[in-house]
Amino acid sequence: MHNHTHSDRGGGVASHGGSDLGRRVSARRAELGLSVEEVARRAGSAPGYITYMEEQQAVPGVGFLLRLAEALETTVPELAGGGMDLPTGLGEASPRAELLVLKPHECRALLSTHGVGRVAVSTHRGPAVIPVNYVVIGGAIAYRTAPRTAAAAAAGQKVAFEVDHFDEALSRGWSVNVVGMAHAVTGDAAARGFDEQAFTEPWAGGERHLWFEIFPDYITGRRIDVAPSGPRQT
Repeated sequence: MHNHTHSDRGGGVASHGGSDLGRRVSARRAELGLSVEEVARRAGSAPGYITYMEEQQAVPGVGFLLRLAEALETTVPELAGGGMDLPTGLGEASPRAELLVLKPHECRALLSTHGVGRVAVSTHRGPAVIPVNYVVIGGAIAYRTAPRTAAAAAAGQKVAFEVDHFDEALSRGWSVNVVGMAHAVTGDAAARGFDEQAFTEPWAGGERHLWFEIFPDYITGRRIDVAPSGPRQT
């Protein structure tokens, strides 16, 4: 797992012994590509306290949490992990929602370099959709799994791969879909190379050293945005 200094713009989540709240703050900051100094400025705080929040067992007050959530463009319940056991999409839809088609370069930017997505494959029991950790390497999407799993059934298949993100508080979100052939990465040296480029161990844990690459035939995406209120400027 690659670690970055906490002041780096868009740096990864540091491995530390802090609280769950601190880890969520660090992860959200990295997701937005913000430095500690930028978050501190947005929240009206000191950079040292943001670092302390991320790395120690801090117990901030409600007022600060509200400012911090606003600075990180999220909500206090999201930072506190209150929605972990709930499916996304329970928030109210905006009456001014717009569905926008994303251009290919926008889709690739949202796929970024790593994260969690879902691969849809055909198995002997029927279709299956499996969440996987993934990275983008050389234009291909790569994920790792274990032999004899549903995700391993993708070998030699045309599959669908999907990544999305939804903001319950702002009623916004996006999704990107990739369709292409999945190929198993063969050879111990090649697999080790993919292991070295992975940003994290698999969230599901266990020994998962079987890598698959999906080479996109096409990429599509949609964004749900909220139209501005009031008359349009001409």
